[in-house]
Amino acid sequence: MPVKYKVVFTPAARAEVIEAQEWYESEAPGLGRRFRGAVDIVVGRMSTNPRQFPIVFKNIRRALLRRFPYSLFFIVEERSLLVLACFHASRNPSQWKRRI
Repeated sequence: MPVKYKVVFTPAARAEVIEAQEWYESEAPGLGRRFRGAVDIVVGRMSTNPRQFPIVFKNIRRALLRRFPYSLFFIVEERSLLVLACFHASRNPSQWKRRI
């Protein structure tokens, strides 16, 4: 039976998910819920097979959301995954790199 990793969001990453979800919901009713669904889907994929996602900086991997221009940046730890950031594709990547 495959190992399932626990996914833990840093406070900064959690705040970014909430902020993006609220912004999408303010743009169109239900869009925020769809964004959150996309986050939940990629988190599920991460938890079952985190090594399917590419390493983009040192030991940090990137999981792209479908249908939204966001990525989750995370580290594989012994029994968990630590999500460092939920970043829009147009933002400067040096901002999330400062968190490591």
